[in-house]
Amino acid sequence: MELKEFIENFKEVFDDEELTGINGDTFFKELDVWSSLSALSLIAMVDENYDVSITGNDIRKADTIEDLFALVQSKKNV
Repeated sequence: MELKEFIENFKEVFDDEELTGINGDTFFKELDVWSSLSALSLIAMVDENYDVSITGNDIRKADTIEDLFALVQSKKNV
Protein backbone atom coordinates (compact mmCIF):
# COMPACT_ATOMS: atom_id res chain seq x y z
CA MET A 1 0.00 0.00 0.00
CA GLU A 2 1.31 3.42 -0.96
CA LEU A 3 0.32 6.86 0.29
CA LYS A 4 -0.52 8.04 -3.23
CA GLU A 5 -3.02 5.19 -3.66
CA PHE A 6 -4.50 5.88 -0.22
CA ILE A 7 -4.98 9.57 -1.10
CA GLU A 8 -6.79 8.63 -4.32
CA ASN A 9 -9.09 6.30 -2.36
CA PHE A 10 -9.61 9.05 0.23
CA LYS A 11 -10.68 11.43 -2.54
CA GLU A 12 -13.21 8.88 -3.80
CA VAL A 13 -15.04 9.17 -0.48
CA PHE A 14 -16.07 12.62 -1.76
CA ASP A 15 -16.99 11.49 -5.27
CA ASP A 16 -19.26 14.48 -5.93
CA GLU A 17 -16.63 17.04 -4.97
CA GLU A 18 -13.59 18.24 -6.86
CA LEU A 19 -10.72 17.96 -4.38
CA THR A 20 -7.46 19.51 -5.50
CA GLY A 21 -4.24 20.05 -3.65
CA ILE A 22 -4.83 17.06 -1.37
CA ASN A 23 -1.67 15.40 -0.07
CA GLY A 24 -0.40 13.54 2.97
CA ASP A 25 -0.04 16.77 4.95
CA THR A 26 -3.65 17.80 4.39
CA PHE A 27 -5.61 18.33 7.62
CA PHE A 28 -8.64 16.41 6.40
CA LYS A 29 -11.01 17.61 9.14
CA GLU A 30 -10.48 21.17 7.90
CA LEU A 31 -11.78 20.35 4.42
CA ASP A 32 -15.09 22.08 3.63
CA VAL A 33 -16.54 18.73 2.57
CA TRP A 34 -15.64 16.89 5.81
CA SER A 35 -18.59 15.74 7.95
CA SER A 36 -19.67 12.89 10.19
CA LEU A 37 -21.04 11.19 7.08
CA SER A 38 -17.57 11.50 5.51
CA ALA A 39 -16.12 9.74 8.54
CA LEU A 40 -18.54 6.84 8.08
CA SER A 41 -17.71 6.69 4.38
CA LEU A 42 -14.00 6.68 5.23
CA ILE A 43 -14.48 3.79 7.66
CA ALA A 44 -16.32 1.85 4.93
CA MET A 45 -13.66 2.67 2.30
CA VAL A 46 -10.83 1.48 4.54
CA ASP A 47 -12.69 -1.74 5.33
CA GLU A 48 -13.51 -2.41 1.68
CA ASN A 49 -10.16 -1.47 0.13
CA TYR A 50 -7.73 -2.54 2.85
CA ASP A 51 -9.67 -5.10 4.90
CA VAL A 52 -8.92 -3.06 8.03
CA SER A 53 -11.39 -1.87 10.65
CA ILE A 54 -10.98 1.64 11.99
CA THR A 55 -13.25 3.48 14.38
CA GLY A 56 -14.50 7.00 14.81
CA ASN A 57 -12.09 7.27 17.73
CA ASP A 58 -9.21 6.35 15.41
CA ILE A 59 -10.27 9.12 13.04
CA ARG A 60 -10.54 11.65 15.87
CA LYS A 61 -6.93 10.90 16.87
CA ALA A 62 -5.63 11.51 13.33
CA ASP A 63 -4.93 14.99 12.03
CA THR A 64 -3.62 14.50 8.50
CA ILE A 65 -4.26 12.06 5.69
CA GLU A 66 -0.79 10.66 6.32
CA ASP A 67 -1.83 9.98 9.94
CA LEU A 68 -4.79 7.97 8.62
CA PHE A 69 -2.51 6.14 6.21
CA ALA A 70 -0.11 5.22 9.03
CA LEU A 71 -3.04 4.04 11.15
CA VAL A 72 -4.33 1.77 8.39
CA GLN A 73 -0.84 0.42 7.76
CA SER A 74 -0.30 -0.34 11.45
CA LYS A 75 -3.61 -2.20 11.70
CA LYS A 76 -2.97 -4.08 8.46
CA ASN A 77 0.33 -5.39 9.81
CA VAL A 78 -1.24 -6.75 13.00
